[in-house]
Amino acid sequence: MESTKTQNVTVEELLEDRDPNHLNQHVQLLWDDVIGEPEGGRSPESAWRVSRFCFKQSRRCCYTVLSILLAPPCALVLGCGFACLAFEQIWCATPGLRCLRVYCFSIRSLCQSLLAATVTPTMESIGHLCKHIRVNIRKDAPEEKDLLII
Repeated sequence: MESTKTQNVTVEELLEDRDPNHLNQHVQLLWDDVIGEPEGGRSPESAWRVSRFCFKQSRRCCYTVLSILLAPPCALVLGCGFACLAFEQIWCATPGLRCLRVYCFSIRSLCQSLLAATVTPTMESIGHLCKHIRVNIRKDAPEEKDLLII
């Protein structure tokens, strides 16, 4: 069912939802999300309507101009940046970490052997000595009295 629905999606539907992963839901750009008048302080209805119209049109025009002028260069820079990041992860970081893992395996084995030969017997001996220690708590001890009486 899901694959049939995906195949029938038109280009217009794909272009309509430009934030399918909801990356920018926190950006509130609608009039009602930005401006609100409480009951006690209300401007005249005509001023409210003109202000709303000016807000919507100026926002739309400014965003359009900025998108036309700056979106392609930003997309170019971001595309190159993410390509460099992917290259670094694929060709440098992951193989480097893999090499480090191989190199550290022998050091890890050496450390485990040294600990097994030195620390483990020492801790077992200390545990054997301490297992005979018993602690008794008695509640019938005399209560402490306050020595300073005013």
